[in-house]
Amino acid sequence: MRHSRAGKGPEARTKVLGIEISCSFYAPLASASCPAYLEYDLRSHALMPVLRKRALERYLRTRFGPRTMVRSYGPIGKESSHGSSKQYGYGSPVKVTFQAGRRRRSAVIETMKPGPFGHEHAADRAQAMLWDYDSYGKLPRHVKALDVGAFTGAQELMSVAEAEEYFVLTEWVEGGSYHRDLERLAKGGAFRALDRRRTVALARYLAQIHARKRRDPALYRRRLRELIGHGECIMGLTDSYPKRFGFITEDLLRAIEDACNRWRWRLRDKASRLSQVHGDFHPYNVLFRTGADFSVLDRSRGEWGEPADDVTAMSMNYLLNSLIRWGRLHGPFEVLFRLFWDSYVDASRDKEVMVTAAPFFAFRGLVVASPVWYPTLSMEVRRRLFRFMENVLDVPRFDPSRVNEYCS
Repeated sequence: MRHSRAGKGPEARTKVLGIEISCSFYAPLASASCPAYLEYDLRSHALMPVLRKRALERYLRTRFGPRTMVRSYGPIGKESSHGSSKQYGYGSPVKVTFQAGRRRRSAVIETMKPGPFGHEHAADRAQAMLWDYDSYGKLPRHVKALDVGAFTGAQELMSVAEAEEYFVLTEWVEGGSYHRDLERLAKGGAFRALDRRRTVALARYLAQIHARKRRDPALYRRRLRELIGHGECIMGLTDSYPKRFGFITEDLLRAIEDACNRWRWRLRDKASRLSQVHGDFHPYNVLFRTGADFSVLDRSRGEWGEPADDVTAMSMNYLLNSLIRWGRLHGPFEVLFRLFWDSYVDASRDKEVMVTAAPFFAFRGLVVASPVWYPTLSMEVRRRLFRFMENVLDVPRFDPSRVNEYCS
């Protein structure tokens, strides 16, 4: 559930609650402020390390050589070459441009703040950073992790031996976030042939990575178990909802949880489906360049999982944007939704993904219907999202042609 830097301003990849955002998870329409009941965790960890130019330069010299010089650094989009007094609290992604000998390079330092979504402990955050470093380079097209390190109590950057908190350094990749394409269509922009090409490219990419399988029934069951109980997933999300928010009551959220757990028992013996996954395949984690050339960012939670996780994560965004614009799946978003599913099934030959999709759609639905992450979403759109979740969970097989029926 961590979100990318592209196209969202300098604060956009702050990892708050384990999610790289400015308190707006997965949310092109979210407000810039966190709800009060989440602010305590941030205030209680206010004494965080800061990133000083001198310490940053010392660290880079240990990694890239003694002649390394920092040219500029700062929150993405606000980098500066000003003196060593410039400081940035860690938790926000920082772009660094530096000279290593004759070569000028750019990189991004990512960190994670404490939060209630399974990242309360330093060990939780260390695990996430170490996993990022280990896994980023294993996935085709993913940005590469160049190093993993930590801040010490003296606010130095160094190896993990004396670590208090961890960070990961990734390569800088040019590109525009895919969410910009969807925003353009939601605002009535022209529906282009390139929109179709990009959707097909994304579906075929998933088919490509999902083709790599692993035999490990216990791991498949763990991933299903984490879908229900992980702090970033279903129970973490339902616990983050207010006690009552309009029609969204504790009874409704508990019913969603119960239905998802029943689905876990239906799916737990389908271990042959365990596949290489991205784990957080949504528009903010896709950077497009010219045409249909793209890179992906910030895979999350595990190298292996159920393919439906990735397929539902992306396709939910076509539905969400269409509900916001038209109150139903319609127009270019209906075309892209159907094209994405058809292209994926054609390329993967995995028709069973429509059998396994329901609890993963519920996970993504709880995200986009949440008043935490989408505070400005209309109550009618939230209502249609919950109807979608309830109806999809109530049928044995998801049918992409019945989406509007599920929402009504």
